[in-house]
Amino acid sequence: MGKFVIKETKNGGFKFDLKAGNGEVIATSEVYSGEAACKKGIESIRKNAVEAKLEDQTVEGFAAVTNPKFEVYADKAGEFRFRLKARNGEIIATSEGYKAKNSCLNGIESVRKNAPEAAVAKED
Repeated sequence: MGKFVIKETKNGGFKFDLKAGNGEVIATSEVYSGEAACKKGIESIRKNAVEAKLEDQTVEGFAAVTNPKFEVYADKAGEFRFRLKARNGEIIATSEGYKAKNSCLNGIESVRKNAPEAAVAKED
């Protein structure tokens, strides 16, 4: 079972990581000004991850889809990453870089599977 782990940043903001059952980080949030805003971000992930469509920007001539969506793209290092955009177009979660596109797609499926039921904890 996955979990959201909230942590305070050095500059006093808050962010969260969505971790899979094995402890691996699947997705990371932006930095929020307060803990309450961070928790709202978690609720947004829960809601949007399930209904989000997939937009594969690594395919030439890809079809743009409406938000909410997962965007798959290649970064400057040639690794595959995803970002989850909410209905309003705001990026609410990003992934690490993956060497293989299939691993990136598996990461998206892991977010879809884990986010809705994931517990929320604060980092020790």
